[in-house]
Amino acid sequence: MTDSTGSKLSAFASQWLAQGCGNVDGDVHFGVVLLSVSADGALAPAAVWPASANPNPVVMEAVEKAVSERAVQERHHEVVVAGAAQLRCVLAFPLMIDGHVHGAAAIDIEPGQVQSLDAVRRSFAWHLHALEAMVRRAMGTSSDRLNTVLNLVATGLHHKRFQTAATAVMTELAAILKCERVSIGFVQNGHAKLVALSHSAGFGEKANLIRGIGTCMDEAIDQQATVVYPPIDKRAMQVTRYHAELLRSSGEGAVCSIPFATGEAIIGAITFEQPARAYFDSETLRLCEYATLLLGPLLDVRRKDDRSLFSKALDSARVTIQQLIGPHHTGLKLAVTSIVFLVLFFTFMTGEYRVTADATLEGAVQRAIAVPISGFVAEANIRAGDVVKEGDVLFTLDDRDLRLERLKWVGQRSQHRREYSEALAARERARVNILNAQIEQADAQVALVEEQLLRTQVIAPFDGFVVSGDLSQSLGAPLERGEVVFELAPLDDYRIVLEVDERDIGFVALQQPGELALTGVPGRSLPIRVDRITPIAAAAEGRNFFEVEASLQDASLPTSLRPGMQGVGKVLVGERKLAWIWTHKIIEWWRMFIWSWWP
Repeated sequence: MTDSTGSKLSAFASQWLAQGCGNVDGDVHFGVVLLSVSADGALAPAAVWPASANPNPVVMEAVEKAVSERAVQERHHEVVVAGAAQLRCVLAFPLMIDGHVHGAAAIDIEPGQVQSLDAVRRSFAWHLHALEAMVRRAMGTSSDRLNTVLNLVATGLHHKRFQTAATAVMTELAAILKCERVSIGFVQNGHAKLVALSHSAGFGEKANLIRGIGTCMDEAIDQQATVVYPPIDKRAMQVTRYHAELLRSSGEGAVCSIPFATGEAIIGAITFEQPARAYFDSETLRLCEYATLLLGPLLDVRRKDDRSLFSKALDSARVTIQQLIGPHHTGLKLAVTSIVFLVLFFTFMTGEYRVTADATLEGAVQRAIAVPISGFVAEANIRAGDVVKEGDVLFTLDDRDLRLERLKWVGQRSQHRREYSEALAARERARVNILNAQIEQADAQVALVEEQLLRTQVIAPFDGFVVSGDLSQSLGAPLERGEVVFELAPLDDYRIVLEVDERDIGFVALQQPGELALTGVPGRSLPIRVDRITPIAAAAEGRNFFEVEASLQDASLPTSLRPGMQGVGKVLVGERKLAWIWTHKIIEWWRMFIWSWWP
């Protein structure tokens, strides 16, 4: 609470106490009002009635009791006057504002009737509201203003555009602090540039005034301190030349410029101008500083957000360049230097470009094992993944029907031979010829059945690996002649099928070398060579690719190789720039995308 505010409050308390003591039903001998007017919150007498009266100890004890207990105190005591005892009563009232004690009021009364004390208490308590309102107003001068300044933050955030928000905040700030004019500027190219002025959406016709306010802001920014003219402290050593010139040209009462910063850099200032015959006191100046510290950085954020993307990019580039050229920021400089070195390295250095594709190992020749005759599966001990030797039985068909068929034809042949002998003995030439033909037919049928019996056991034609097929779960199942049940591949002759993406097929040519890495043979790469390029594309899993066949060039192949193994193959194309190797796919995709959308 300032000295001027305390003086006004003491004068009001004196008038209030005189009026209150005069309106009480009874003889009031003493009255006192104590208020908290110091920074430490201690209570001190603000008014005494009558003015020449001395404090009564009983009254002061009641006041202390009321303040400590925060309740109305009533104390009766006797006073001897002219040899006669008088009964008096002390009523002490605490002055409560927002749950805190900010003062007290007490009277020493000789009531006309004892039963009228309740009426006196109610009357004085009602009268106390006027004093409470005055104290609340005096105390709330600074806090209410500060709360209003905080509300300005909401005003600054309410408007979408920076210029509108800054003008509204400056206008409201001028109204709150009762200033003639409030303006804000930001540092650009080493000088403060005014961006918003209170009560004015544009200030194109006020060039001299704008220039004068800008020089005042520069004066405060250069000194990195609040500059007030006329100065509050006459002993302060500050340069106020431009502030004095602005005051003379505008005819205002006082001017104050307060810089604000973000981090360690001052980014702008706010200038406050008081009307004629009005000056800044310490409390108002403190409120101006609070408002500047709160609103300056906030409006700076709004100003930066309101810029175009191009302006933001330019400012970001400018700040980065300043950090690179100026002192400090060692980490940033090292990072940029490393990036530049890497860019130059990848731009001028070359490396081997290899086309990468998914690879599958297959046998150079795959032999289909088909069912030689129709029949039922009797035995099947081989399945996919087994290694077989030449002559191993793959599966056996049930031969019981064939054996019965052979016995049938053998019996018929024996019967025909006996009849042939009888006809020959009887010299029946025609019958001999017929029986001879029947014997030959029986011989042919027996030979056919015996050949079919030999085919009931299907054997491996060469050493190899069973690529597909499994009859172990189909014992007794019928098989038709010509049905493929197994596929065999040799163990010593392979081919590699590469699925080359259509974007890379143009780099692949016959006889190009490469390398193959199989998942089943980790830690070893096998040399390969391109032998054939399929001219027809295939589609799978959402992409198009061409099948490229290659052969293994290593004489000593691992024994663990098996058809069906998968891995990754890389075909050596030639020397290319490292930057091209890493970026050509993205660039080509982008070119195709642009071309497809280009009208």
